[in-house]
Amino acid sequence: MSDKLKKSDDRKHLPVWQESFLLLGIALVLAIVIKTFFVQAFYIPSESMEPGLIRNDRILVQKVSYWFGGSPARGDVIVFEDPGGWLTGEEPKPTGLANLLSKVGLYPTGGHLVKRVIGTEGDVITCCDDEGHLLVNGEPIDETSYIADRKTCAGAGTGFGCSWTVGPVPEGKVFVLGDNRGASADSRAHMCQPSEDPCAKSPWVDTDLVVGKVFALVWPRDRWHWISNPGVFDDVPDDPPADPDKG
Repeated sequence: MSDKLKKSDDRKHLPVWQESFLLLGIALVLAIVIKTFFVQAFYIPSESMEPGLIRNDRILVQKVSYWFGGSPARGDVIVFEDPGGWLTGEEPKPTGLANLLSKVGLYPTGGHLVKRVIGTEGDVITCCDDEGHLLVNGEPIDETSYIADRKTCAGAGTGFGCSWTVGPVPEGKVFVLGDNRGASADSRAHMCQPSEDPCAKSPWVDTDLVVGKVFALVWPRDRWHWISNPGVFDDVPDDPPADPDKG
């Protein structure tokens, strides 16, 4: 009787090599599912998000952040696809094993942009008050906790100087800036100059292009930390102030 049980038990076990391939296949499927629906790794392609995120930092993006009717909030750091002509230069593409791992979410992906959401639907963004603060719906924003150079106004490099207003932000769009305001080709770089008529540029990022919200810096290891919304936009009113000229 024991011999029969032993033979039956032996038939239930796969050879070690078959078990290894099965487990590897399951792991790859899980990795692809996680990358597609939940978490994806990216790297920082430029200096535009310094000092918080440095070039070649590895970050994790939460893809479920804006599911079920959610949308990016002011202050979120987001990863999004190129709206068209925002990426400059040719980024090196992973090769060999790195290329394979990137396809299943086990190696950081490039070809995207990382910026901070400043304005959401209906917002009016103005640069700047006497202290150099951005104003969102008339509320000055103290961004000293994350921007690189407090002395550089948010108009640097735009051709508008430190005096411009944009908005209201259209439905389904966001206005984004890099934390390193002196070295970021963000929404400001795509605002139309008064002399550009007609102008095909747009400072808005479609929310459909947003991959997700950055929630962790995972490499280099000595700088690992969670990334959260700083809360500096909490006092921004829902609506911009009334325009006295339209009263």
